Amino acid sequence: MKKISIIGAPTDIGAGTRGASMGPEALRVAHLREMLESQGADVADRGNIQGPGNPNLPPVNGYRHLTEVIAWNRAVFAACHSEFAAARLPILVGGDHCLAIGSIAAAAQHARSARKKLRVLWFDAHADTNTSVLTPSGNIHGMPVAILLGHGPKELVDMGGTTPAIRPDDIRQIGIRSVDPGEKKFVHELGFEVYDMRYIDETGMRTTMNAALAGLDRETHLHVSFDIDFLDPDIAPGVGTTVPGGPSYREAQLCMEMVADTGLLASLDIMELNPALDVHNRSAEVAVDLVASLFGKSTLMRRTNDA
Repeated sequence: MKKISIIGAPTDIGAGTRGASMGPEALRVAHLREMLESQGADVADRGNIQGPGNPNLPPVNGYRHLTEVIAWNRAVFAACHSEFAAARLPILVGGDHCLAIGSIAAAAQHARSARKKLRVLWFDAHADTNTSVLTPSGNIHGMPVAILLGHGPKELVDMGGTTPAIRPDDIRQIGIRSVDPGEKKFVHELGFEVYDMRYIDETGMRTTMNAALAGLDRETHLHVSFDIDFLDPDIAPGVGTTVPGGPSYREAQLCMEMVADTGLLASLDIMELNPALDVHNRSAEVAVDLVASLFGKSTLMRRTNDA
C-alpha cells in the first residue's frame, strides 16, 4: 500500500498575482484525499505548514519577498524531509511554484542518501529559469529551476546541503510555451531538456513522454512538479498566469498515465492553483482527476500483454 502525505503550503509569496494561497483548500474541497484513498493509498493530511504573510512589496535587488520566500521554502524542505524519513510520499499542495525549491531540494537530498538517481518532470507553461538579472518582475515563482541549478541567493541555492541541488540532466520540462527572451538564452546555456508545445505538436504527447521518461530504472527517484498552468486555460482557468495553447485534457491524461506506468513516482508538487480566478472550482477538480491518473486510475480498456 502506497503511503502518502498531503502537505499544504498556503502562500502566494513568490507570485505577482494574489490568490494561490487558497490553492490547498480548493484541492481539499475537490476531494484530493478521498480520491487518493479510493486508489488504495494510506493517506495522511498533515494540514498546512506555516510561514510569513505576503507583504506585497516591490522587488529589492531583483527579488520580491526574498526573506519570506526563504522562510517558506525552509518549512517546505523540513516537511518533505520528514515524510521521506518516514518512508512516505509527500504531495506538496501550493501555493505558488517558488515552493518547488524546497520540495525538490528535499527530494534531491533524499535521492542522494538512498543512492538513487533523480528525475524531475516539470509540467508547466513557463520555464521558470529566470534570475535576478533576467527577471522582468522579480517574482521568484519564475526562478525555481535556475535556483535549483545553482543560480540564485545562497540561502536558497544551498538549501539541500549540496550545491547545486540538481544537475541539468536531472530535469525534463514539458508543455513550455512562455519564456522571456533572456531566460530562453539562459535555458540554452544550462542545457537541460525542454519539450515545448511545438515539440509536442510535431511529435505527439506519447513520443514526448517516452523521451522525458527515457533512462528511468528502479533506482530512480521520480519527482513530478505539476503547475496547473501546464494545462490549456480552456480546461483549467484558475491560474494567475494563463497561457493559451496548452495540452488538452486527453494529452494531460496520457502524461499522467505514462508516469504512473513507470511505478516510480516518489514525490509530487501541485502548484499555482488560484481559486480566485477559477470557475466553480473546475481547475481544482481537473487537477485532482489528473492526479488520480498519476496514482493508477487508468482509462485503458484494451487488453495488455499481461492481462
